Amino acid sequence: MTQVIAALIWQGDRFLICRRPAHKARGLLWEFVGGKVEIGESRQEALIRECREGLGVTIAVQELFMELTHVYPDLTVHLTIFQAKIIEGTPQLLEHCDLRWISVAEIDDYKFCPADKEILCRLKNAQKQP
Repeated sequence: MTQVIAALIWQGDRFLICRRPAHKARGLLWEFVGGKVEIGESRQEALIRECREGLGVTIAVQELFMELTHVYPDLTVHLTIFQAKIIEGTPQLLEHCDLRWISVAEIDDYKFCPADKEILCRLKNAQKQP
């Protein structure tokens, strides 16, 4: 099983999503910034590294948002997503082909990686709470 981490980065009432390049697995689908945890690295360290490599930003990792396991045809991932905030830099397209700041109401306008479905459902359900 592959350990994967991701960041739920907010800017006001919008959160950051990134589009995978066409040549990668699940190409052109949207996702949260993140990647694989390397040997000897904590999940938080991996997330800070991935945000630096993928977006050119420094983040502060905050509370755990959720964890899940997803089985793709080619791999099984254990995905951990943390709330995070950018403390330095502006997101750049270093590994993705597009990025957007979207509201929860706009989630259905984008086609996300299947592993993100539960995360997106939780975001939508939280939005409906009084």
